Amino acid sequence: MDVLAIVLFGACAGGVVWFFLAGIKIKSGWQNGRSPLARWLDDRRRAKFNLQLPEALATMSNALRAGFSISQAFESVVEQRFSPISEEFEIMQKQLRIGMSFEDALESLSGRVGSDDLTLVTTALLISRKTGGNVTEIFDKISETIRSRMKVERKVRTLTAQGRLQGVIVSAMPVFLGVVLTVIKPNMMIPFFCSLTGALSVAGMLALVAAGWLMIRKIVKIDV
Repeated sequence: MDVLAIVLFGACAGGVVWFFLAGIKIKSGWQNGRSPLARWLDDRRRAKFNLQLPEALATMSNALRAGFSISQAFESVVEQRFSPISEEFEIMQKQLRIGMSFEDALESLSGRVGSDDLTLVTTALLISRKTGGNVTEIFDKISETIRSRMKVERKVRTLTAQGRLQGVIVSAMPVFLGVVLTVIKPNMMIPFFCSLTGALSVAGMLALVAAGWLMIRKIVKIDV
């Protein structure tokens, strides 16, 4: 019975690890997997890209005012070497050098990054190239819009900080108590963990904790 409990517990633990780690594929510096870890890494890189985008737009706007072409404006961001935005713009520059059209390179950049802010920039830029318009003014307005949205997002995160902290505490409390009891009463807790009832109880507890954490996270996560 003890061996069966250990096998079941190991299978459950292995399944959880596989679920979080599987599906990670590197493609042009971006995570292209479906696992929670892949999505988390993807979101972190995209968030960093979005933070750098307003400053990049300001740099490109200044370059255009100085008489640079739009391609040279993108190159001015690459020269600053701020990852990840400089890396993605550099890939775009390489695509242009091998003969890809500017429109296709922009669409490739937008699809690769998957940022709504960048999609707004590329759409406005493509429209201005077809219909005419002041690209410098477009960059300035989009940069201001993105900065305003980020300001609202920071305010929302501040207001929901208590809820996120409560979610972390509630989720960590059963695990913390289990560790403390194991240290204090190892003769009681270790046989319990090795039994079938104990393994099923721990698995059920982890599932309920995960479900509660996901519900709290969904409540406090507000898209702006």
